[in-house]
Amino acid sequence: MKLALFGGTFDPIHNAHLTVARTAVERFGLGRVLFVPSDHPPHKAGGTHAPYDHRVRMAELACAGEPRFEVSRLEEGTQRSYSIDTIQKVRAGMASADELFFIIGADAFAEIQTWHRWRDVARAVCFIVASRPGHRYDAPEPLRTERLDGVDLRTSSSAIRLALARGQCPADIPECVLSYICRNGLYLWPHATDPVSCRSAGKPREA
Repeated sequence: MKLALFGGTFDPIHNAHLTVARTAVERFGLGRVLFVPSDHPPHKAGGTHAPYDHRVRMAELACAGEPRFEVSRLEEGTQRSYSIDTIQKVRAGMASADELFFIIGADAFAEIQTWHRWRDVARAVCFIVASRPGHRYDAPEPLRTERLDGVDLRTSSSAIRLALARGQCPADIPECVLSYICRNGLYLWPHATDPVSCRSAGKPREA
């Protein structure tokens, strides 16, 4: 079986994440994509914007109905969510003939040599690198890579958070995730007293 890890803060998960995973499944014959929300990501100095449980639940909602997608709590409670620790946990439950991949954006991949035990990571997985506009990368030894080009990755979680904080309903987020955000009042500025309206309400709530 071919299994791919897809790690990240997913703060929040959005349509580009899902498109990348679907495209990777199709192009590389993946049997399963394991979404692994980070509890305490080492490369996010400011931490995350939504608590871990909320980010996991949003990922679960987004992946529902996708038979090859699964959301994992492998990094829950970790002091630092190091990829090598997650990889070793997953590999321990795999058969020797199974192949392990790691889905990653080109911007994050460009920083791979700053990762904790990055050479061990490189030996353990083959990276599926999704290109992002304006980002170039090299693959130093012993990294193994597959390019995932032609996927529109202009969406970003930071842009979605900003839109939500302004009371807007961004188009690049699954309906079920947007509804969850509205119900739980996530990503709102401190002065906002009501959750942003969902698309089903017809238009964004005015400030």
